[in-house]
Amino acid sequence: MIDEAEFRREADAAIEELTQELYAAEDDGGFEVETQAGALYVIFEKPAGKFVITPNAPVQQIWISARNTSFKLDLTTDGFVLAKTGETLSPLVKRLIEAHLSYS
Repeated sequence: MIDEAEFRREADAAIEELTQELYAAEDDGGFEVETQAGALYVIFEKPAGKFVITPNAPVQQIWISARNTSFKLDLTTDGFVLAKTGETLSPLVKRLIEAHLSYS
């Protein structure tokens, strides 16, 4: 484990990068992006829903609450990774958004 300050730098950078990618896609993406107190929200009108992406410093993970499921990504040399699938933060969130938007 790394110290909390280093974790926060890594998590903030990863979430900021994802935020910028999502801002660039939101006009055509069918969702809105909001940030508040270090958390990133992806909000859908149709079908209605909200994803919450937030760092969890005590366990050094980024947590995603999406589609009635919690995803916990660990910091690795490849960035934040979901151990179950090997997906990194951005591809995972994009997949979840596509799945949500295709659900009707």
